[in-house]
Amino acid sequence: MEVLGRLLALLVILLVGTGLRTVGVLDHGRTARLNAAAYYVALPALIFVSTYDQAIDELVSVPLLAGLVAVVLATAGIAWFVHRRRASSARRSVAIVQSYHSNLGYLGLPLVAATFDAEITAIASVVLGVVTLVQLPLTIVVLSTLNGADAALGNQLRGLATNPVLLALFAGLALGSSPITAPTVVATGLDVIGAFALPLALLCVGASLEVDRPSIDPGATGSVIALKICCMPLLAWFVFGALSVDHATFTAAVVMLGTPTAVSTFVFANALGGDRQFASLNVFTTTLASIATLFVLITAVG
Repeated sequence: MEVLGRLLALLVILLVGTGLRTVGVLDHGRTARLNAAAYYVALPALIFVSTYDQAIDELVSVPLLAGLVAVVLATAGIAWFVHRRRASSARRSVAIVQSYHSNLGYLGLPLVAATFDAEITAIASVVLGVVTLVQLPLTIVVLSTLNGADAALGNQLRGLATNPVLLALFAGLALGSSPITAPTVVATGLDVIGAFALPLALLCVGASLEVDRPSIDPGATGSVIALKICCMPLLAWFVFGALSVDHATFTAAVVMLGTPTAVSTFVFANALGGDRQFASLNVFTTTLASIATLFVLITAVG
C-alpha cells in the first residue's frame, strides 16, 4: 500500500502540473524555467549523491551494459515490425520511437530514489547514463531517416559531452572510485537539492502533457502503450534474469525500463518531421497508464 500511495501522489503532482498549465500559472516561460531547474540542478544533484560514494566497479558490469543495449535495440526492432504498415511516415516514426524511448531522468531515477535503497538508486543512475547514450542517437536516426529531416546528428552527439545528467554521473563515479571524500556539508546540501528532482520533474511533465482529440488513433496509441510499459519491462525481466545479475541490478534495470515514454520524444518529433499531436498524446497516455504498471513492477521486484 505504501508503494501505491506513493505512485498516486506522483499522479496528483502530475495532474497539478497539467492544471496549472490550463489556468495559465505554468505558461511556456515558467515551465521552461522550472524545467531548467529540474534538468540542470535537481536531477544532476540526485545523480551525484547517488554515485559519489560507490566505486565504479561496484555499479558497472558487462551484463548490465549488454542487457541494457539488448533490451533497447530489441524493443526498437519489435516496434518497427509492429508499426511498419502505418501509412503516414510521420506517425510511423513517432510510434516506433515512443515504443522504446524511456523517461529515465524525469520519472525513472527520481522514482527509484524515492522507493528503493541507495545501492539500487546508484545502479539506476548508471542505467540512465547508458540508455541515454543508446536511445538518443537511435531516436534521432529513426525520425530523420523516416521523415527525411535534417537531424544534425553530429551536433546532438556533441551536446552529450555537455549533458548535465551525464556529467554528474561521470563526476560521481570518478569520485567514488578515488580516495577523495566529498565534504559532508556538500553531500548534505546536494541531497536536499536532489530531493526536489521528482516533484519538479512531474510538474514539468504535467505542464507539457496535451491531448489533441483529432490525433487520437486508438490502435496506434494502444500499441505504443503495450510496447513501452508492458513489453519493454517484460523483455528486461527476461534478459536480466537470463544474465543472472544481482537483485539490485535486476531491480534498477527492470523498473527504469518500465517507465513511460519520455517527454523529449515530443520535442524531437516536432523538430524532425514527426506527428507532434500524436507524440503528445502518447506521452500523456503512457505516463498515466504507467502509474498502474509501475505499481505492478515495483511490487513484483520488491
